[in-house]
Amino acid sequence: MRFVCIGHSTYDTTLPVKEFPEENKKIRIPNHIECGGGPASNGAYLLAKWGMNTTMVSVVGDDHYGHEIIKEYESVGINTRYVEVNPNHRTSSSYIIANTSNGTRTILSSKKQAIRKLEMPVSDIIADVILIDGEHPESAYEVFMNNPNAISVIDAGRLNDETKFLGKKATYVICSKDFAEDFAEEEINLERLDRLQEIHKKLEEYYETCVIITLEAAGSFTKIDGEYQIIPSVKVKAVDSTGAGDIFHGAFTYFIANGYSLLDSIHYASITSAISVTRIGSRNSIPMLSEVLDYDDVI
Repeated sequence: MRFVCIGHSTYDTTLPVKEFPEENKKIRIPNHIECGGGPASNGAYLLAKWGMNTTMVSVVGDDHYGHEIIKEYESVGINTRYVEVNPNHRTSSSYIIANTSNGTRTILSSKKQAIRKLEMPVSDIIADVILIDGEHPESAYEVFMNNPNAISVIDAGRLNDETKFLGKKATYVICSKDFAEDFAEEEINLERLDRLQEIHKKLEEYYETCVIITLEAAGSFTKIDGEYQIIPSVKVKAVDSTGAGDIFHGAFTYFIANGYSLLDSIHYASITSAISVTRIGSRNSIPMLSEVLDYDDVI
């Protein structure tokens, strides 16, 4: 199978601390983590690490971070032919304060205006499976239209015109809690499952496809065989949640494309994400496939 991931490439510097820093203080950190990041980018890294034939479609600048990202892609065998090095673009960068005492993270991002369409043509891309995050929407749309039979997954993290439009072309719409709330103009209350069902119905009626709402620590909510279900998250001691959602989407894409049921795909994606938050960094935290399949948590 040929996996194609389309989306944002950034460079992350993760600074682990035991408590969130006070303002106007100087803190020494023994070690920090540097690696690439971005929703579909982290998904691509996971897919390639798990042995899939993976192509990344993205834009980086002709700068240090951009070249480091490409080297990192290639280190796991990602095809970088469609990673455009644009001299007029500065590679995005993020600085992440990871509070290891409770697993939360605070992200400071430096990002220029998004590039909607790659300068290089993407019309010759052949895909069996597509994962997108809404970045480069015009290029993503072209790949979708040229591969109508591909299994496609959209990581709908933020509600905007691009994710609303592209989601209507996807096989699976995985939307964050924030996305679902903004779309429905209603806060999600886990004690009111009837309202959560109504929110899901609104999304499903709009997208006319399979919709999964991720609920952070509470798990995921979807409809399987006509029945609404919450698939619980896997409980672990988190030290850094950076990239956990991206890793969930990448793992889900792997499992659903390889013939696993919807329930099992969500369950194993949850395990993958849970393992990742017990480690520092995003790509550094992606487990081996065998770790996920051998995990001693069962449905």
